[in-house]
Amino acid sequence: MPELAVWYSPLKSAHIGLVLVSGCLFALRGALVLAGQSRAMAKPWRMLSYGIDTLLLAAGVTLWALLSLNPVASPWLGTKLLLLVLYIVLGSLAVKRARAPAARRASYAGALMVYMFMASVAIAHHPLGFLQPWWTHAG
Repeated sequence: MPELAVWYSPLKSAHIGLVLVSGCLFALRGALVLAGQSRAMAKPWRMLSYGIDTLLLAAGVTLWALLSLNPVASPWLGTKLLLLVLYIVLGSLAVKRARAPAARRASYAGALMVYMFMASVAIAHHPLGFLQPWWTHAG
């Protein structure tokens, strides 16, 4: 396993960088869609998004395997994976699936909120993410 440990830092850095690039690209494309700009759905932008998200998924799964994480035994990871599914659904509604402008706007806002909460879960390594300090001290 020591030979695999040398990959941890570069993989983690790549994963974090790809998370940021993916989120910024989604925010940009979503804003353009909401502004009625059809170029946001042009093939080059879609292919770039698919490529970034594929690399992001590969880096995440590799980290998962490298660290022998189990989403059931690591509640923060399970939460992050469930939030990822919600983010994908909301993002899809925001940029292409929702018909009504209000539904697109709500989906876009929801996807951005889920993205930020998912990042806080990953940073805190806790299922409540940035809410954890308030939740645990509220009682």
